[in-house]
Amino acid sequence: MSIRQCQHYQFDFSRQVAHCQLCPHRCAIAVGQSGRCRARYNDGQGLVATTYGQFCSIALDPIEKKPLRHFHPGSTILSVGGRGCNLHCQFCQNWQIAHGDPDCQYIPPAGLVALADRWRDRGNIGVAFTYNEPLIAWEYIADTAPLLREAGLHTVLVSNGYLLPEPWQQLLPWIDAANIDVKAFNEQFYRRYCHGGLAEVVQTVEAAAAARHCHLEVTCLIIPGLNDSRQDMEKLADWLAGLDPGIPLHISRYFPRYRLDIALTPRQTLEEMAAVAGRYLTRVYIGNC
Repeated sequence: MSIRQCQHYQFDFSRQVAHCQLCPHRCAIAVGQSGRCRARYNDGQGLVATTYGQFCSIALDPIEKKPLRHFHPGSTILSVGGRGCNLHCQFCQNWQIAHGDPDCQYIPPAGLVALADRWRDRGNIGVAFTYNEPLIAWEYIADTAPLLREAGLHTVLVSNGYLLPEPWQQLLPWIDAANIDVKAFNEQFYRRYCHGGLAEVVQTVEAAAAARHCHLEVTCLIIPGLNDSRQDMEKLADWLAGLDPGIPLHISRYFPRYRLDIALTPRQTLEEMAAVAGRYLTRVYIGNC
């Protein structure tokens, strides 16, 4: 196990409180406590990343499963995930690791690069940080991505995009591809069902779209009765088209998970949402069916 000092925080020595500056929650963390993400801990001297290099899910996935349809199609990617998340979506599809306490194993950055390199003969092109929210492990990705690039491998993120602009701009030059969730184009939905905010995710997506070296795709999980309005999909698709009409949008099927007991999304609803988005975007896909 390895614990690394966090980079983005301010420490109030008079009160012994660490003010995290990684994501928009800006948690004020007392000694002996962790932030909302459960990955950043006040040890009395500063803020440390307690989940650094800790992974509970490791698999070699088709790149299309991330989903990334237009980034090295037909290849595979070493996919890793750990514990914790900085959103608390009531419909979380991976809640067992995002909000549970799975057993994890430590893999140092060089060890992960070596593992990815060994799987090149199976079509592996790099590492995808996925399954739980990868950006709460900012320090580990920042340490690992340069090593991956040096080895001729790619760094991929599958993220909720809930990050402050400064750490995102620092990390973005090392990210080769990202799929970012836009859970609804509706601020009230984010506040009520995700305990976060849409505006900050919009900033993250816009920065990724502006970074031409980073391939960007977007996913929206459609939940019946909650975020399946035509108006919200029109707003989402119109906004993305303003960035680039060629940004791939994945309209994904929801399954009942975690704390939300709503029937799975009908295929017809997904097709209707895809038709709406297709009036603005050239690459719209239905997924998770």
